[in-house]
Amino acid sequence: MDNEPKTRLDRRQAEDELKRRKKREGGPRDKKFQLNGKPPRKRRIRGAILFVIAVIVLIVGMLFGVAYNKTKNAVEGSYQETGLTKERNVSKVIKQGKPFSILLLGTDTGELDRNYKGRTDSLMLVTVNPDKEKVTIMSLPRDSVIAPVGYEEEFPQKLNSAYEYGSAKTTIQTIQKWLNVPIDYYALVNMGGLEKVIDQMGGIKVKSPLTFGYNPYTAHNDGDYIYNFTKGSSTFTFNTKGQIKTYKKMDGQAALAFSRMRYDDPQGDYGRQKRQRMVLQTIVNDAKSNPTKLINQKFLNTLSDSTQTDLTFGDMLTVASHYLSAAKTIKQDNAQGTEVNLTSGSSELISQDEKQRVTNVLRKSLGLKHKKTGTLYGGKVSNATLVMNGLPTS
Repeated sequence: MDNEPKTRLDRRQAEDELKRRKKREGGPRDKKFQLNGKPPRKRRIRGAILFVIAVIVLIVGMLFGVAYNKTKNAVEGSYQETGLTKERNVSKVIKQGKPFSILLLGTDTGELDRNYKGRTDSLMLVTVNPDKEKVTIMSLPRDSVIAPVGYEEEFPQKLNSAYEYGSAKTTIQTIQKWLNVPIDYYALVNMGGLEKVIDQMGGIKVKSPLTFGYNPYTAHNDGDYIYNFTKGSSTFTFNTKGQIKTYKKMDGQAALAFSRMRYDDPQGDYGRQKRQRMVLQTIVNDAKSNPTKLINQKFLNTLSDSTQTDLTFGDMLTVASHYLSAAKTIKQDNAQGTEVNLTSGSSELISQDEKQRVTNVLRKSLGLKHKKTGTLYGGKVSNATLVMNGLPTS
């Protein structure tokens, strides 16, 4: 029990103290409190992982007859179609056990209130190939310059805005045109869901790729409540006003802190994406080794409340029966861009050469023929508009 995360009480006390301090200082009383007189940026969660765990739960449930009806109800509670005609017959694809793709989206909202709006600041296009026994996770930078399909007049925009404009449908359409890769399914998860999943598993161990400190309230290594992670170690500390405690496992909130830091990472957002994928892979590996941790009503309620997907229960049963071997190897990759400053803010321009590389990796992992990557910005944009914004026209 010594290895289990025990920081929640400390943080609750810290949060209570912050509320009391805000009240004394006459500041706002809601959670979006101000720092130094300025509203803080929203700290968004990275890594939409609940679908992968849901599939693992279904595999075990189907093999051992555990929680069948409860699982069915939870999955059906998460179902939400996009209204988009899919590029291929995905039911036939998975019934034949062929590779399929799923777009994982992480939203910046907490409990969602079944609203599912906001920006999807984590985007991973995942391919599942049972023949090669491999899952490929391709991170797509949230700040990539795009023209959301159907909302091209809003150009230039960032990739994470596509969901805000037109929900999952627009996000899928834009990425498909941008990369020329079919997206068979999507799954959306919120930050509250990720935290609950990790807590349900009893915490996770992740070796940090670098040494850094992070305060969830300031997004920097300052203030009274700082997580400190050490390169090459899964042990971390939580500093509460000078009182330091050491922990061997991350609970949900510690994992969020580990996944969020950006400003002190030499690789910026790409380093953050790497840490997000590390958390994802750890969760999957731990769930595979002991999936029965997740088969209970509490976890299934989390599944229903915190996710949205167009995978039906029948689809998941098919995946559970044909794709068990796919999780043997997990390959991680990301699209790499160059920084540009636009009216939409600091953004990442993904070149056609890099997009072609990403397209090649994804299409090959899906067993599809080589094709040219998609349009440079997804939706159609006139050359005059591109020149006006100082962006490449081809």
